Amino acid sequence: MSSATTGAPTPGSTPTAADPSGATPPGTTSTALSARQIWTRARGAALVVALILIGGLVLATVQSTEPRGALDPRSTDPHGSRAVADLLKERGVTLTLATTLDEATAATNPGTTLLVTAPDLLTDAQQATLRSTMANSVGRTVLLGPGSPSLRTLAPGITSAPDTAVTDLEPACALPAATRAGSADLGGERYEVAPGTTADSCYPSDGRPTLVRLHGNGTTDTVLLGSPDILHNARLDQQGNASLALQLLGSRPHLVWYLPSLYDASADAPEDDTTGNFLALIPSGWLWGTLQLALAALLAAVWRGRRLGPLVTERLPVALRASEATEGRARLYRKANARDRAASVLRTATRTRLAPLLGVPTRDAHSPELLLPALSARLPGTTADPKNLLFGPAPADDSTLIRLADQLDALEREVRTS
Repeated sequence: MSSATTGAPTPGSTPTAADPSGATPPGTTSTALSARQIWTRARGAALVVALILIGGLVLATVQSTEPRGALDPRSTDPHGSRAVADLLKERGVTLTLATTLDEATAATNPGTTLLVTAPDLLTDAQQATLRSTMANSVGRTVLLGPGSPSLRTLAPGITSAPDTAVTDLEPACALPAATRAGSADLGGERYEVAPGTTADSCYPSDGRPTLVRLHGNGTTDTVLLGSPDILHNARLDQQGNASLALQLLGSRPHLVWYLPSLYDASADAPEDDTTGNFLALIPSGWLWGTLQLALAALLAAVWRGRRLGPLVTERLPVALRASEATEGRARLYRKANARDRAASVLRTATRTRLAPLLGVPTRDAHSPELLLPALSARLPGTTADPKNLLFGPAPADDSTLIRLADQLDALEREVRTS
């Protein structure tokens, strides 16, 4: 038959063009994935990508809602300090903003007030440098909210007690700045002054001061404020906050406003301290990236490990004879050297068939106490050992297994013909 008659293309010929409508010609099978199949395969990956994007948006939103410029003299946010900075400038106090320790120490002199907004962020090396500057070059040092990490170096003789809420407190001391200001919003860190330490203790909360002024050499002194709230724009006009802030920070003609930063080069640990800590050498962004990748891997594992649903029975494409299935299973048992499993299957099947013949319920077919007495009553003169045949140990070799199968067949025939 020619190719023209059958419609099959001859070697080297060009296949017939597809239907202009795009439909698959009758009698052919399309291998292209449908839109539903593409979505089914891609929806897991799309879900993971969507969760990562949503997580990133949530983190960005949370970070964007955090207060910006806290205690920054340029910030007009509620937690900023632009208001007190402007009031100090109106009174003739020059203000220098420092974001590194080198800038802060370089700008200080005996006529300077040094304000440290977050002393607990300073490393041990930075605290030692700042302590030397406080003792030699600064007229007054004001530490906001110093706790145990910084008090040992920057304020010897002072320890930190458990903190408390910021509330309206009375001065309860003879410090002129406190008595003129009156009540103020203080609290936060509370302090204990060691015996023998010359200090003014003001604004007590539960018996412990939240403002302490340590006397230094000559005109130098150190002021500890348990909370920085009196410098916030939102609280400056309340109680005596403004008066107390202006007196503490405006007692010298020059104010150095030091905002410690984690990006300060002086905060870097010495090389000997970081060689033993690998994580200290990894930027924080990489750690967050690794965490996101781990979360994505976990979600992918959950997605791929989901249950596939219940088993569905299907009709076999061809009929399989029982003898072939039996032989195939027997070969598998023999290959695995599973004589014990094969013997157990043979004995179980024999007991199941014998039980109805002996008048024993099928559910009790595997109970020696019920099956063996019925078998002995049916075959009182048998020479076989029913207990060893039906409930005995596993065969030691293949020949014993074959002999067991023959004996079980003989026992079953004897029961049927008795």
